[in-house]
Amino acid sequence: MRANGRVGGWFDTRVVHTEHSYNYKLRGTWLTPDVIRASARITQLAEGLNDDETLELVWEAENRGDTVILVEIDPREGSGIIPRDWAAFLRKKSDGEAGPAVRGVNQPDLRAVKALSGTERRDYSYDVFWLVFPLVTSNGELLFGDQDEEAELVVRIGGREGRVSWPIPRSIRDRARESRSKGGTP
Repeated sequence: MRANGRVGGWFDTRVVHTEHSYNYKLRGTWLTPDVIRASARITQLAEGLNDDETLELVWEAENRGDTVILVEIDPREGSGIIPRDWAAFLRKKSDGEAGPAVRGVNQPDLRAVKALSGTERRDYSYDVFWLVFPLVTSNGELLFGDQDEEAELVVRIGGREGRVSWPIPRSIRDRARESRSKGGTP
């Protein structure tokens, strides 16, 4: 559930303000229940945890919101700083008009949750952000319908936009239905 993309164009069209990046490398890891379990299993093997300790890692990670996406951003050239006003949105991917989107909330405290670290080794060129997204829109509808096949993460930085997408797993659809029946995010 890891995808790579880019925010901004290929060419450096800056004439002034060369302290700003002209584009950003983007990587998104959708921490679905399957990815969380795989990450917990890797931690179990690396740290010699027993089954109960591993299940506790899974429980802790799965009860942090509807769904978590690990967003990694690497500025190209410039100052190497990512502006504070960047934003990320999750929505269904469509060829036509874009459907409803939900905004992610950055939660840096999730860095301490071992099962939310992903399954790949950390690349220190990238700044890492843990974003929590609701799976139910503000008007109470499911973000992904039964006919939707792909989800899209849209990241906006300084007037530029980048996207990564994934197939929507059944576990996310089940979690969305569960969240809506509870009246919002768990």
